[in-house]
Amino acid sequence: MKGHPNVELHATIKQTLPYLLMGIFALSGCASSNTGGQQSVYSKADPYEPVNRRIYNFNDKVDNYIAEPISNAYKAITPQFLQTGVFNFFNNLDNINVILNDVLQGKLHQGAEDTGRFAMNSTLGLLGVFDVAKSVGLQQNNEDFEQTLAVWGIPRGHYLVIPFLGPLTARGIPGAVFDTAANPSSYVGAPVQLVSLLNKRANAEGALKFIDEAALDPYVFTRESFLQWRTSLANDGKSVEPADFEDELGTEEGLSSPASPNALKLNFSFNSGQFKQASRSFSSTSASFENTAESFKKSSEKLDDLKIRH
Repeated sequence: MKGHPNVELHATIKQTLPYLLMGIFALSGCASSNTGGQQSVYSKADPYEPVNRRIYNFNDKVDNYIAEPISNAYKAITPQFLQTGVFNFFNNLDNINVILNDVLQGKLHQGAEDTGRFAMNSTLGLLGVFDVAKSVGLQQNNEDFEQTLAVWGIPRGHYLVIPFLGPLTARGIPGAVFDTAANPSSYVGAPVQLVSLLNKRANAEGALKFIDEAALDPYVFTRESFLQWRTSLANDGKSVEPADFEDELGTEEGLSSPASPNALKLNFSFNSGQFKQASRSFSSTSASFENTAESFKKSSEKLDDLKIRH
Protein backbone atom coordinates (compact mmCIF):
# COMPACT_ATOMS: atom_id res chain seq x y z
CA MET A 1 0.00 0.00 0.00
CA LYS A 2 1.46 3.36 -1.00
CA GLY A 3 1.96 5.85 1.83
CA HIS A 4 1.23 9.55 1.99
CA PRO A 5 3.52 11.55 -0.35
CA ASN A 6 4.69 13.85 2.44
CA VAL A 7 5.54 10.91 4.67
CA GLU A 8 7.53 9.32 1.85
CA LEU A 9 9.34 12.60 1.20
CA HIS A 10 10.28 12.91 4.86
CA ALA A 11 11.50 9.29 4.97
CA THR A 12 13.63 9.85 1.88
CA ILE A 13 15.17 12.99 3.36
CA LYS A 14 15.94 11.19 6.62
CA GLN A 15 17.63 8.35 4.74
CA THR A 16 19.77 10.61 2.57
CA LEU A 17 20.59 13.24 5.19
CA PRO A 18 23.78 11.62 6.57
CA TYR A 19 25.21 11.19 3.08
CA LEU A 20 24.36 14.75 2.03
CA LEU A 21 25.95 16.21 5.15
CA MET A 22 28.98 13.97 4.80
CA GLY A 23 29.58 15.23 1.26
CA ILE A 24 29.02 18.87 2.27
CA PHE A 25 31.42 18.68 5.20
CA ALA A 26 34.05 16.81 3.19
CA LEU A 27 33.96 19.23 0.28
CA SER A 28 33.89 22.22 2.63
CA GLY A 29 36.95 20.85 4.35
CA CYS A 30 38.72 20.58 1.01
CA ALA A 31 37.77 24.14 0.10
CA SER A 32 39.19 25.51 3.36
CA SER A 33 42.46 23.61 3.15
CA ASN A 34 44.54 26.73 2.50
CA THR A 35 43.01 28.96 5.16
CA GLY A 36 45.52 31.28 6.78
CA GLY A 37 48.24 30.34 4.32
CA GLN A 38 48.53 26.87 5.86
CA GLN A 39 48.15 23.49 4.16
CA SER A 40 45.59 21.05 5.53
CA VAL A 41 46.88 17.95 7.27
CA TYR A 42 45.69 15.74 4.45
CA SER A 43 47.51 17.87 1.88
CA LYS A 44 50.70 17.30 3.86
CA ALA A 45 49.89 13.60 3.84
CA ASP A 46 49.81 13.71 0.01
CA PRO A 47 52.99 15.47 -1.18
CA TYR A 48 53.04 13.30 -4.32
CA GLU A 49 49.58 14.42 -5.43
CA PRO A 50 50.52 15.18 -9.08
CA VAL A 51 51.85 11.65 -9.58
CA ASN A 52 49.10 10.11 -7.48
CA ARG A 53 46.46 11.87 -9.59
CA ARG A 54 47.89 10.47 -12.80
CA ILE A 55 47.88 6.96 -11.37
CA TYR A 56 44.35 7.51 -10.01
CA ASN A 57 43.14 8.53 -13.50
CA PHE A 58 44.88 5.50 -15.00
CA ASN A 59 43.23 3.16 -12.48
CA ASP A 60 39.89 4.83 -13.14
CA LYS A 61 40.18 4.17 -16.88
CA VAL A 62 41.18 0.55 -16.25
CA ASP A 63 38.14 0.18 -14.03
CA ASN A 64 35.78 1.84 -16.51
CA TYR A 65 36.91 -0.10 -19.58
CA ILE A 66 37.86 -3.48 -18.09
CA ALA A 67 36.82 -4.15 -14.49
CA GLU A 68 33.35 -2.57 -14.60
CA PRO A 69 32.09 -4.34 -17.77
CA ILE A 70 33.33 -7.71 -16.50
CA SER A 71 31.83 -7.04 -13.07
CA ASN A 72 28.48 -6.07 -14.63
CA ALA A 73 28.47 -9.29 -16.66
CA TYR A 74 29.21 -11.27 -13.49
CA LYS A 75 26.30 -9.60 -11.69
CA ALA A 76 23.98 -10.17 -14.65
CA ILE A 77 24.57 -13.93 -14.91
CA THR A 78 25.05 -14.72 -11.20
CA PRO A 79 21.95 -15.01 -8.96
CA GLN A 80 21.97 -12.80 -5.87
CA PHE A 81 21.97 -15.75 -3.45
CA LEU A 82 25.08 -17.11 -5.17
CA GLN A 83 26.81 -13.71 -5.02
CA THR A 84 26.06 -13.60 -1.30
CA GLY A 85 27.48 -17.10 -0.84
CA VAL A 86 30.68 -16.17 -2.70
CA PHE A 87 31.03 -13.03 -0.60
CA ASN A 88 30.54 -15.00 2.63
CA PHE A 89 33.06 -17.66 1.54
CA PHE A 90 35.90 -15.20 0.93
CA ASN A 91 34.90 -13.11 3.92
CA ASN A 92 35.27 -16.22 6.07
CA LEU A 93 38.79 -16.79 4.73
CA ASP A 94 39.64 -13.20 5.63
CA ASN A 95 38.91 -14.10 9.24
CA ILE A 96 42.24 -15.94 9.37
CA ASN A 97 43.95 -12.56 8.91
CA VAL A 98 41.63 -11.03 11.47
CA ILE A 99 42.50 -13.67 14.09
CA LEU A 100 46.26 -13.32 13.49
CA ASN A 101 46.10 -9.56 13.88
CA ASP A 102 43.85 -9.86 16.95
CA VAL A 103 46.67 -11.79 18.62
CA LEU A 104 49.41 -9.46 17.38
CA GLN A 105 47.48 -6.47 18.76
CA GLY A 106 46.86 -8.17 22.11
CA LYS A 107 43.07 -8.36 21.61
CA LEU A 108 42.80 -11.85 23.05
CA HIS A 109 39.08 -11.73 23.92
CA GLN A 110 38.19 -10.50 20.44
CA GLY A 111 40.55 -13.10 18.98
CA ALA A 112 38.66 -15.87 20.81
CA GLU A 113 35.34 -14.57 19.46
CA ASP A 114 36.70 -14.32 15.91
CA THR A 115 38.11 -17.87 16.19
CA GLY A 116 34.68 -19.09 17.24
CA ARG A 117 33.11 -17.21 14.34
CA PHE A 118 35.53 -18.77 11.85
CA ALA A 119 35.05 -22.28 13.26
CA MET A 120 31.25 -22.00 13.24
CA ASN A 121 31.00 -20.65 9.69
CA SER A 122 33.59 -23.14 8.38
CA THR A 123 31.56 -26.10 9.72
CA LEU A 124 27.89 -25.26 10.17
CA GLY A 125 28.12 -22.60 7.47
CA LEU A 126 29.52 -25.03 4.87
CA LEU A 127 33.01 -23.51 4.51
CA GLY A 128 31.64 -20.04 5.12
CA VAL A 129 29.03 -19.96 2.37
CA PHE A 130 26.42 -19.22 5.05
CA ASP A 131 27.10 -16.69 7.80
CA VAL A 132 25.53 -18.63 10.67
CA ALA A 133 27.77 -16.99 13.28
CA LYS A 134 26.04 -13.66 12.72
CA SER A 135 22.73 -15.14 13.82
CA VAL A 136 24.20 -15.97 17.26
CA GLY A 137 25.69 -12.51 17.76
CA LEU A 138 29.26 -13.04 16.52
CA GLN A 139 29.77 -9.98 14.35
CA GLN A 140 32.46 -9.59 11.70
CA ASN A 141 35.50 -7.63 12.90
CA ASN A 142 37.94 -5.82 10.64
CA GLU A 143 41.61 -6.17 11.58
CA ASP A 144 44.64 -6.15 9.29
CA PHE A 145 48.39 -5.84 9.58
CA GLU A 146 48.39 -2.10 8.86
CA GLN A 147 46.27 -1.65 11.99
CA THR A 148 48.73 -3.87 13.86
CA LEU A 149 51.63 -1.66 12.77
CA ALA A 150 49.65 1.36 13.97
CA VAL A 151 49.18 -0.30 17.39
CA TRP A 152 52.93 -0.93 17.48
CA GLY A 153 53.53 2.79 16.95
CA ILE A 154 54.59 2.80 13.29
CA PRO A 155 53.68 6.18 11.69
CA ARG A 156 51.15 6.13 8.86
CA GLY A 157 53.39 7.92 6.39
CA HIS A 158 52.34 9.51 3.14
CA TYR A 159 49.31 8.76 1.00
CA LEU A 160 50.08 6.79 -2.16
CA VAL A 161 48.10 5.53 -5.15
CA ILE A 162 49.42 2.25 -6.57
CA PRO A 163 48.73 1.19 -10.19
CA PHE A 164 45.92 -1.39 -10.35
CA LEU A 165 45.70 -1.56 -6.53
CA GLY A 166 44.45 1.89 -5.61
CA PRO A 167 45.07 3.97 -2.47
CA LEU A 168 47.51 2.93 0.24
CA THR A 169 49.66 4.56 2.86
CA ALA A 170 53.38 3.98 3.33
CA ARG A 171 52.49 1.89 6.39
CA GLY A 172 49.90 0.01 4.38
CA ILE A 173 52.41 -1.41 1.87
CA PRO A 174 54.07 -3.92 4.25
CA GLY A 175 50.63 -4.45 5.77
CA ALA A 176 49.17 -5.48 2.42
CA VAL A 177 52.12 -7.83 1.77
CA PHE A 178 51.63 -9.57 5.12
CA ASP A 179 47.85 -9.84 4.71
CA THR A 180 48.21 -11.29 1.21
CA ALA A 181 50.74 -13.86 2.42
CA ALA A 182 48.52 -14.87 5.35
CA ASN A 183 45.33 -15.30 3.32
CA PRO A 184 44.75 -18.85 1.97
CA SER A 185 42.96 -17.52 -1.12
CA SER A 186 46.34 -16.17 -2.32
CA TYR A 187 47.56 -19.73 -2.90
CA VAL A 188 44.67 -21.12 -4.94
CA GLY A 189 44.34 -21.02 -8.70
CA ALA A 190 43.84 -17.88 -10.77
CA PRO A 191 40.14 -18.63 -11.50
CA VAL A 192 39.29 -18.57 -7.77
CA GLN A 193 41.21 -15.33 -7.28
CA LEU A 194 39.39 -13.84 -10.28
CA VAL A 195 36.02 -14.71 -8.73
CA SER A 196 37.15 -13.05 -5.50
CA LEU A 197 38.15 -9.87 -7.33
CA LEU A 198 34.92 -9.81 -9.35
CA ASN A 199 32.86 -10.21 -6.21
CA LYS A 200 34.68 -7.36 -4.47
CA ARG A 201 34.22 -5.12 -7.51
CA ALA A 202 30.53 -5.98 -7.72
CA ASN A 203 29.99 -5.12 -4.05
CA ALA A 204 31.81 -1.80 -4.49
CA GLU A 205 29.59 -0.66 -7.38
CA GLY A 206 27.33 1.56 -5.27
CA ALA A 207 30.19 3.33 -3.51
CA LEU A 208 32.06 3.97 -6.76
CA LYS A 209 28.98 5.46 -8.43
CA PHE A 210 28.38 7.67 -5.39
CA ILE A 211 31.93 9.05 -5.61
CA ASP A 212 31.66 9.72 -9.36
CA GLU A 213 28.27 11.39 -9.14
CA ALA A 214 28.43 13.26 -5.82
CA ALA A 215 32.03 14.44 -5.50
CA LEU A 216 33.23 17.64 -7.18
CA ASP A 217 36.75 16.19 -7.14
CA PRO A 218 36.62 12.37 -6.94
CA TYR A 219 40.37 12.16 -6.25
CA VAL A 220 40.20 14.42 -3.18
CA PHE A 221 36.99 12.77 -1.99
CA THR A 222 38.59 9.32 -2.27
CA ARG A 223 41.77 10.45 -0.50
CA GLU A 224 39.97 12.14 2.39
CA SER A 225 37.58 9.22 2.84
CA PHE A 226 40.36 6.64 2.68
CA LEU A 227 42.61 8.40 5.20
CA GLN A 228 39.70 8.97 7.56
CA TRP A 229 38.65 5.33 7.24
CA ARG A 230 42.18 4.07 7.95
CA THR A 231 42.51 6.39 10.93
CA SER A 232 39.17 5.17 12.29
CA LEU A 233 40.23 1.53 11.91
CA ALA A 234 43.60 2.15 13.58
CA ASN A 235 41.83 3.75 16.56
CA ASP A 236 38.97 1.21 16.74
CA GLY A 237 36.43 3.83 15.76
CA LYS A 238 37.42 6.27 18.51
CA SER A 239 37.50 9.96 17.67
CA VAL A 240 40.98 11.39 17.10
CA GLU A 241 42.19 14.84 18.06
CA PRO A 242 43.17 16.93 15.01
CA ALA A 243 46.80 17.17 16.12
CA ASP A 244 47.02 13.38 16.08
CA PHE A 245 46.77 13.43 12.28
CA GLU A 246 50.11 15.26 12.19
CA ASP A 247 51.65 12.65 14.48
CA GLU A 248 50.52 9.93 12.09
CA LEU A 249 52.81 11.32 9.39
CA GLY A 250 55.92 10.61 11.45
CA THR A 251 58.56 13.00 12.77
CA GLU A 252 61.21 11.64 10.42
CA GLU A 253 59.40 13.35 7.53
CA GLY A 254 59.76 16.81 9.02
CA LEU A 255 56.03 17.22 9.42
CA SER A 256 55.73 17.18 13.18
CA SER A 257 55.19 20.92 13.65
CA PRO A 258 51.98 21.78 15.57
CA ALA A 259 48.94 22.15 13.38
CA SER A 260 47.51 25.61 12.96
CA PRO A 261 43.98 26.01 14.39
CA ASN A 262 42.97 27.82 11.18
CA ALA A 263 44.21 24.94 9.08
CA LEU A 264 41.95 22.60 10.98
CA LYS A 265 38.76 24.63 10.78
CA LEU A 266 36.83 21.67 9.48
CA ASN A 267 38.19 18.19 10.12
CA PHE A 268 36.71 15.26 8.21
CA SER A 269 35.98 13.71 11.62
CA PHE A 270 32.60 15.30 11.99
CA ASN A 271 31.93 17.35 15.09
CA SER A 272 28.89 15.73 16.62
CA GLY A 273 27.44 19.07 17.74
CA GLN A 274 27.69 20.53 14.25
CA PHE A 275 26.19 17.40 12.75
CA LYS A 276 23.22 17.41 15.15
CA GLN A 277 22.64 21.13 14.59
CA ALA A 278 22.71 20.70 10.82
CA SER A 279 20.45 17.67 11.12
CA ARG A 280 17.91 19.60 13.18
CA SER A 281 18.03 22.46 10.68
CA PHE A 282 17.49 20.08 7.80
CA SER A 283 14.61 18.37 9.60
CA SER A 284 13.00 21.75 10.38
CA THR A 285 13.23 22.72 6.72
CA SER A 286 11.68 19.40 5.76
CA ALA A 287 8.84 19.92 8.24
CA SER A 288 8.28 23.42 6.87
CA PHE A 289 7.96 22.06 3.35
CA GLU A 290 5.52 19.43 4.60
CA ASN A 291 3.37 22.06 6.32
CA THR A 292 3.39 24.22 3.19
CA ALA A 293 2.39 21.25 1.04
CA GLU A 294 -0.42 20.43 3.47
CA SER A 295 -1.66 24.03 3.31
CA PHE A 296 -1.69 23.94 -0.49
CA LYS A 297 -3.59 20.68 -0.38
CA LYS A 298 -6.27 22.11 1.93
CA SER A 299 -6.59 25.23 -0.21
CA SER A 300 -6.97 23.10 -3.30
CA GLU A 301 -9.71 21.07 -1.62
CA LYS A 302 -11.58 24.26 -0.66
CA LEU A 303 -11.37 25.55 -4.25
CA ASP A 304 -12.73 22.23 -5.51
CA ASP A 305 -15.65 22.51 -3.08
CA LEU A 306 -16.42 26.04 -4.29
CA LYS A 307 -16.37 24.90 -7.92
CA ILE A 308 -18.78 22.07 -7.15
CA ARG A 309 -21.19 24.40 -5.36
CA HIS A 310 -21.24 26.86 -8.27
